[in-house]
Amino acid sequence: MQDRRTDPDALLAHVQDEERRAARGKLKIFFGATAGVGKTYAMLEAARLKKAEGVAVVVGYVEPHGRAETERLLEGLEIIPYLEMRDGPARVREFDLDRALARKPQLLLVDELAHTNA
Repeated sequence: MQDRRTDPDALLAHVQDEERRAARGKLKIFFGATAGVGKTYAMLEAARLKKAEGVAVVVGYVEPHGRAETERLLEGLEIIPYLEMRDGPARVREFDLDRALARKPQLLLVDELAHTNA
């Protein structure tokens, strides 16, 4: 009778590979054909569901564009303070990447990814 036990080294390698995969970050993009189609709204709705599941959700940067419904979805979410920058005579809000990385949330929301930082 042959011994059909799993090779312990192979099992350990498999477990270690799974742990590495679980620790890697993931990127989810909310894509729309044009402005105003609900990308930010959909992202915030998905984030609120994750928060209800116990996931640590942090807002890195969200641009609600003055939409009251979008601003309501931000209520109750932790928001990393924006950087205040000067861009010529104007003051602009920017995503604080350093603060976001230091916070190490399970889920970080970044809206307006294509926007240029000052």
